[in-house]
Amino acid sequence: MNDTSIWWLVTGGLVAAELMSGTFYLLMLAMGATAAAVAAHLGMGLNVQLVTAALIGGSAVVLWRQKSLRREAQVPTELHLDIGETVEVIAWDANGTAQVKHRGANWTAVCTSAHTPSPGTHRIQGIQGSRLVLEKI
Repeated sequence: MNDTSIWWLVTGGLVAAELMSGTFYLLMLAMGATAAAVAAHLGMGLNVQLVTAALIGGSAVVLWRQKSLRREAQVPTELHLDIGETVEVIAWDANGTAQVKHRGANWTAVCTSAHTPSPGTHRIQGIQGSRLVLEKI
């Protein structure tokens, strides 16, 4: 069996594994194996094929990870219209959360780490998922 056939089998195996796992990282590695198969078609040596697979596949994985991290980054706080608004906290639970009413809906709120929770008027400092981060006024 020649190098080209082996690289195409590796590519097929990586694509099959990706279909079972649901991660795009294996697809990026399959791109590297495809590049190595092309290098083998062009008559390059085994060392060039391995370096090609590593560079293309590794670069694709790194670029995909950077894209994923950028996508997961939180929305800048200046885009949240609720930041700076005030809410009234009646009481804090034992676990450090409170239920507050804001814009006609009930929200779970947490206090900033610099302050101990106490009832009263608080200002919204941030939003973490579906929780309001409050600071005592």
